[in-house]
Amino acid sequence: MLRAGIVGLPNVGKSTLFNALVANAKAEAANFPFCTIEPNVGVVTVPDERLNVLTKISNSGQTVPTRIEFVDIAGLVKGASKGEGLGNQFLSNIREVDAIVQVVRCFDSEDIIHVSGSVDPVRDIDVINLELALSDLAQVERRIERTKKQARTSKEAQAELEVLEKLEAVLNAGKSVKMADLNEDECLIIKPLNLLTYKPTIYAPNVSEDDLANGNDWVEKVRNIAAAENAQIVVISAQVESELIELPEEEIADYLKSLGVEEGGLKSLIKATYQLLGLRTYFTTGEKETKAWTIKAGMLAPQAAGVIHTDFERGFIRAETIAYEDLVTSGSMTAAKEKGLLRSEGKDYLVKEGDIMLFRFNV
Repeated sequence: MLRAGIVGLPNVGKSTLFNALVANAKAEAANFPFCTIEPNVGVVTVPDERLNVLTKISNSGQTVPTRIEFVDIAGLVKGASKGEGLGNQFLSNIREVDAIVQVVRCFDSEDIIHVSGSVDPVRDIDVINLELALSDLAQVERRIERTKKQARTSKEAQAELEVLEKLEAVLNAGKSVKMADLNEDECLIIKPLNLLTYKPTIYAPNVSEDDLANGNDWVEKVRNIAAAENAQIVVISAQVESELIELPEEEIADYLKSLGVEEGGLKSLIKATYQLLGLRTYFTTGEKETKAWTIKAGMLAPQAAGVIHTDFERGFIRAETIAYEDLVTSGSMTAAKEKGLLRSEGKDYLVKEGDIMLFRFNV
């Protein structure tokens, strides 16, 4: 399951956002630093309108969406890499996630204390990114010391040492690992290190409801930082999200429209995370259930089958496949077959976004 870690300085709206994203979450949103000590974890379903359409077409007994796990990680402060504010513990929690959602305060409020005394998203981002880089640097330096001994007799260790020393130079310059210009082999070498500044990042400027549609000057500064890092940006209002969970389903669309937006932060964050990680969705559908499955972009049919069960991949014969749009246009699987839209694909088939698949395999 995909895991996204929500990070940021204390009192920027992380726990409020988490509580909104996971309506039954128990994260305490309090007006003081470090109210979140243990990471709160919540699993939410991935909204996908196509599931309901397929369920109706197949008259399915149940609908099963994919899921994403959000981890609310306690607020970091300057010096976290050296243990300030329980920083080492918090940084270790971030290492376990697939992507980082960095919440940045872009709203002013006399009622909510800012840990640095004023709102300055550029400064706040610099604090977080520096602490992540310093933590990575410490880890890389420890790894270099161990690898130097092995490199005397091992060519693999020599190759790893070269990559580590390249990373050390980049991190010492105050840059992230993503700026190291690594080739494919070098990326594989450093993957086990789970380096923080190598993780895909989404910046989430947290604004008031009045600024949700058009942002503000602070948001533009965050946007410039994201563009320079080739990172994603999703403008959110944690307060609006907390209000959405209190509304009846039929009132949500009108409320969002009144704010000048089409969808809430959850959908936007999930879409951005999927895009960032290169994920795709395919479906299986029938009378029993309609289900969404998450795969990596570039997966072939046998690998996609293996997401359901490893036996499907080992014994793969073929995949009966139809595009989502073709099935919807046809109105039923029977009609789609009559039109010749249902294809039989082999082991070399590259699975496309929205494919509906039925796998044939030997046990």
